[in-house]
Amino acid sequence: MAAHTAAVPLLSPTASRAGASGLLLAVVSALAFSSSGPFIKPLLEEGWSLGAALLVRMGIAGLILSPALVLAVRRQPRFLRRHGKLILGFGLMPVLGCQLFFFSAMQRMPVAVALLIQYLAPVLLVAFVWMRTRRAPSALVLWGSAVAIVGLVLVVDVGGARFDLLGTLFALAAAVCVCAYFVISARAGEDLPPLALAAGGLLTGGVIMAVLCVTGIMPFTAPAVSVVLAGVDVPWFVPLLWVAALATTLGYALGVIAVPQIGSRVASFVGLSEVLFALGFAWLFLAEVPAPIQFAGGAAILVGVVLVRLDAQPRGGSRRGAATLPVVPAP
Repeated sequence: MAAHTAAVPLLSPTASRAGASGLLLAVVSALAFSSSGPFIKPLLEEGWSLGAALLVRMGIAGLILSPALVLAVRRQPRFLRRHGKLILGFGLMPVLGCQLFFFSAMQRMPVAVALLIQYLAPVLLVAFVWMRTRRAPSALVLWGSAVAIVGLVLVVDVGGARFDLLGTLFALAAAVCVCAYFVISARAGEDLPPLALAAGGLLTGGVIMAVLCVTGIMPFTAPAVSVVLAGVDVPWFVPLLWVAALATTLGYALGVIAVPQIGSRVASFVGLSEVLFALGFAWLFLAEVPAPIQFAGGAAILVGVVLVRLDAQPRGGSRRGAATLPVVPAP
């Protein structure tokens, strides 16, 4: 009897609290990210260039988080030599690449379709691990993936959209960058503090964007305009400071902390809630009222996330560590 009991691993209270904390951080991160679109959109419509908006967004967020990077460098003299490539990759793909590819896709196809393709990232992660390990996902993961994607289709309402090959390729590239966000974030830990990773990535993305703007590759236009949010005229710096100092800073900071706690796969599915929160912000601040079918889609996404999360709960040796991607072990 004792041997049988010892063979069944149980979740420790510490592990349970860490998992719950990670889920909460991941949801708050998605909530923060989701406000970026509804707040940036009016600025772009009033004449701000994408390069200017992204440069300010990444630059301010990176500066806010920069003390974490400075502290990490002081504590580890070889920090940048050991983690420089990972930080550079984070800045190139999850920070800069994702935004550039998504907005490029958005200019060639409906926003809803671009969102749908970009948020295929969780399914791409599942497929990647399946091909890499040659181990089929569990039925819960497969059902959760299917239900979540159906919900995503309903939420973004893609009816009547026209196919655009280049736009589709841009959106798929954005989806790959989203995958990179979860994969690289899973490498964070004591040796690579999550906030240092986020700060380094944001500063890297900001520097590259500054070079693109200075050389004229990306237009830089930042007129002193006013925009309408929730029926109120506000100066340009109000939505920009919100996006840079709150949405981007909290989104990346809390996200990179959450991913190592709950795993890349679960975190990527929880990230689908960003679409739901974005609908809410657009409803509150831009008077874009969601349709009933979008609420149904939101419920389906939540069901899919719950199914994937249930699969991540350790019930035996075969489920230990199932929440993380085996191809990206922590350093």
